[in-house]
Amino acid sequence: MSWGTELWDQFDNLEKHTQWGIDVLEKYIKFVKERTEIELSYAKQLRNLSKKYQPKKNSKEEEEYRYTSTRAFLATLNEMNDYAGQHEVISENMTSLITGELTRYVQELKQERKSHFHDGRKAQQHIETCWKQLEASKRRFERDCKEADRAQQYFEKMDADINVTKADVEKARQQAQLRHQMAEDSKAEYSSTLQKFNSEQHEHYYTHIPNIFQKIQEMEERRIVRIGESMKTFAEVDRQVIPIIGKCLDEITKAAESVDHKNDSQMVIEAFKSGFEPPGDVDFEDFTQPMKRTVSESSLSNSRGDGKSEPKFGSKSKGKLWPFIKKNKPPPPPPASASPSAVPNGPQSPKQQKEPLSHRFNEFMTSKPKIHCFRSLKRGLSLKLGAGPEDFSNLPPEQRRKKLQQKVDELNRDIQKEMDSRDALTKMKDVYIKNPQMGDAASVDHRLAELGQNIEKLRLEVQKFEGWLAEVEGRLPARTEQPRRQSGVYEAQNPSGVNSCAQDRESPDGSYTEEQSQETEMKVPATDFDDEFDDEEPLPTIGTCKALYTFEGQNEGTISVAEGEMLYVIEEDKGDGWTRIRRNEDEEGYVPTSYVEVYLDKNAKDVHKPLQKISE
Repeated sequence: MSWGTELWDQFDNLEKHTQWGIDVLEKYIKFVKERTEIELSYAKQLRNLSKKYQPKKNSKEEEEYRYTSTRAFLATLNEMNDYAGQHEVISENMTSLITGELTRYVQELKQERKSHFHDGRKAQQHIETCWKQLEASKRRFERDCKEADRAQQYFEKMDADINVTKADVEKARQQAQLRHQMAEDSKAEYSSTLQKFNSEQHEHYYTHIPNIFQKIQEMEERRIVRIGESMKTFAEVDRQVIPIIGKCLDEITKAAESVDHKNDSQMVIEAFKSGFEPPGDVDFEDFTQPMKRTVSESSLSNSRGDGKSEPKFGSKSKGKLWPFIKKNKPPPPPPASASPSAVPNGPQSPKQQKEPLSHRFNEFMTSKPKIHCFRSLKRGLSLKLGAGPEDFSNLPPEQRRKKLQQKVDELNRDIQKEMDSRDALTKMKDVYIKNPQMGDAASVDHRLAELGQNIEKLRLEVQKFEGWLAEVEGRLPARTEQPRRQSGVYEAQNPSGVNSCAQDRESPDGSYTEEQSQETEMKVPATDFDDEFDDEEPLPTIGTCKALYTFEGQNEGTISVAEGEMLYVIEEDKGDGWTRIRRNEDEEGYVPTSYVEVYLDKNAKDVHKPLQKISE
């Protein structure tokens, strides 16, 4: 089966077929290119998805990832990142092994095809030239034969005519002989040309054309084999990453199997356990006896008072049953001695906005001299504003123990680091002593002294925190005495502040008097009041902006925006080329100032909402 023998007369069709084969190859190259682009895009989207749900550093989300379920989710995100990497490998391998190789092969194929068909056209032109020469020789022989016949007939006519001179007859005879000779020469030339043409034609159709067509056939078969190998490589590239993708999926399955609901439940206990014992039974109060009522140490009820007119924040006499149950928050009353400028009804002036919150709170506290028990609340508020006590006394016992233990462990690690540094410097000093040319041994003495002082300070800190830790562990409710009821969240978190208010009213048998009960009642709204400062208010909006270009916020602190998107401006460019914007309550970050068009609101003001709540 050969194109040279079977398709000797299909030169044009073979030219069209080979061009179609090249077009098919280029189409396959384009298909693989688009596949690689899809793989890259998919990998990029997977990486962005994994990054989007990664916990932010130094944020509350990091604490949430101590549970087994969230750790499994984090492992899934990491494995998805590796999964995306395998799709990038697919794209790279297809680009190098298929797209690049086939692109070079197509260029070589085009050059080879051009060369073969050029040789074919050249052979075709040669045989056509030989044919034209044969035709010309044939026509010349035919013409000379006709001329010889006419000359012979003229001679015979002249020879038969008696009126023609002998000279004319001789001339006619010579002319006839000349024509006959020319006809013989043309005949010989035509015969030679014919033999030559037949030889060239046989060579053309049985040698040259078969060879050229055979080369074209081999070229086309190589193209077919090459595209088949590329398709096989296409599958092998995917098959090579299947084991790694399988490992990623196995790791995700392993992470899912590591989820332990019992362990997570125990971690919730460790995170929120206060260390207090549940309240004991409420003693029976006999109102039929005309005697002064007392409230037992374990009582939670607040008496209605004995006619005293001390102000109370709560309208009901009942206290809180549990330290962590909150009631509806009543609006805090304005100070009695507050002036209109101190407690405005409308928006605050800039001067009032800049006034420190602690000063406003001092006015509020000192305006009610009778409610001296609010000093403990003020202390608790200062803790919430960032000035926490060093011994964590504002926390419940169990949480305080955990914090102290963490502090002790942290200090021990710092001591170990300092000791390692000291040992390294000591070895360096020994080397300097043995080899003075390497350095001065006295140069490290100052640093060694500093390290010794640091270690001593850290050890003193460890002793201090270990003392507090021992004190807390000794106070944890492993004792047999009956626990006291707690009158509010703040009393549970800061018992020292409560004792400072009621230390003069505790009876010898451990029970609290009615006067203490009244002050306890005043602590309930104080806790609610304290909660007003828990939530951090977001930055106010100072204008809007429109995204002029699409920005992919891939760095920490940036945010992605789409072209034409409208967003809120919460911080102007301070000269560093970045503007802080917000999309919604949870999404905010920085974008290049040149990427957005900013419309500032000149009337926007930074109103301190927590201060307004106090004013109300």
